Amino acid sequence: MWKPAARIRYSATGGRWPTEEEARQSRLFAPLAYRRLRLSQRTWVPAMVPWRATEDGEVTGDVLDWYRRFAEGRPGAIVVEATGVRDVPSGPLLRIGHDRYLPGLKKLVEVVREASGGETRLFIQIIDFLTIRRRPEKTKFLKRFLTVTDEVREAVGAGDLSEEAVRDRLCELDENELREILSPRDFESLTRGYRQRVTDVELEEIRALPETLPDLFAAAARRAELAGFDGVELHYAHAYTMASFLSALNTRRDGYGGTREGRVRLPLEVFAAVRERVGEGFVCGCRMLTEDCIDGGSSLADTRYFAERFAAAGMDFISLSRGGKFEDAKDPKVGQAIYPYTGRSGYECMPGYLSDDFGPFGRNVEPGAAIRAAVRQAGFDTPVVTAGGIHSFEQAEQILADGQADVIALARQSLADPDWFTKVRSGRGDEVRLCEYTNYCEGLDTKHKMVTCQLWDRVDLDEPGVKLTPDGKRRTTAPRWKPGRSDGADTVE
Repeated sequence: MWKPAARIRYSATGGRWPTEEEARQSRLFAPLAYRRLRLSQRTWVPAMVPWRATEDGEVTGDVLDWYRRFAEGRPGAIVVEATGVRDVPSGPLLRIGHDRYLPGLKKLVEVVREASGGETRLFIQIIDFLTIRRRPEKTKFLKRFLTVTDEVREAVGAGDLSEEAVRDRLCELDENELREILSPRDFESLTRGYRQRVTDVELEEIRALPETLPDLFAAAARRAELAGFDGVELHYAHAYTMASFLSALNTRRDGYGGTREGRVRLPLEVFAAVRERVGEGFVCGCRMLTEDCIDGGSSLADTRYFAERFAAAGMDFISLSRGGKFEDAKDPKVGQAIYPYTGRSGYECMPGYLSDDFGPFGRNVEPGAAIRAAVRQAGFDTPVVTAGGIHSFEQAEQILADGQADVIALARQSLADPDWFTKVRSGRGDEVRLCEYTNYCEGLDTKHKMVTCQLWDRVDLDEPGVKLTPDGKRRTTAPRWKPGRSDGADTVE
């Protein structure tokens, strides 16, 4: 992953933890009620992809264990990982594009309800993504996939050579020479893998996205409602289809790109289709970016406008992230797919303990506060969920006190300690296992391995009943908490 040049080393500190009475009177543990959104407290576990589904997108026992463990901490809400709205192969990622996924998703809802005592609201993040392929081996790409155009022939001086001979000549060239000969898109496909864009309107399936996506999202949301979820979070963030429509890099000329109004058109139509398909009490919000954090991408001025439009349309919440784009990601190795969290925008999404003068903690708070202010100035009270390096009670409480957000999301910190919420609420914050922000978990995600935390995945591996990852080296869930340990460590019951 990209890291700032300064590489200043930071350490997370818990600060002063509240007593049980202070926690009870805090903003963080106060309820929230807005439209359909009802939370017992203003804490939120945002969507994280744990790589525990089957290759066909089905819920597994490991998926149930993962969400049960978060639910045991009883946060205000949990958002289930990005779940595909299409019924297409996508590896061990959850899917909701067909009714056959309903039994597994219903079981997931039941597990969270039971483990949280009914306290935690459960949402599922639904996502669409376009085709992306692994980086090919050079000879294979040039021999099989490259279209040999007249421009390529001319560039290599092929004359009347056969197409096979042209391909052979290309194979003899190094990467710098190929950069001068191939089109930018072909060179990208060679060095980064083929990736569809929402602007590839010469492709029928891309041109038709405004016609196909609203129904796909609406059908997925209806399945989520049938499965028993409290609501859906529309994935309008990072490197994927809907965020790409919102991005300033979207230059479509069919009314779904170019201007801010054109770029927000499809996200609004998707929301309207979802709202029409589900019941009145079903929650529907979105996750969006405060900034793209890439050259030519959407700025805070863009996203303030988008958030105002989403609030005006009636969304029940707006959850904020940052960056995480393909455009500035590092070139993958041959045989691997590009990963959208390896460039500067990826760092802005998941900043680590090596950082710049600002540091890794709360980098998205001020941009999020600007978005919330824009929504309030437009006359809407839509709750804004903020995330990004938040790990202490004092930090979270101050954000709420300053009116910078309405709900606090903890991703890596809740992975490090799923009991953070219970420990802090019960006056035992000194027993919290603090995230060290090494991004060990992100490194596993990059390799599509089961995501775990280095602070607990080697703890008590030989205890009875502990489930291990396929390599047998790591436990799949955090040890359960036994109150009374003053060193912050957990033990298995």
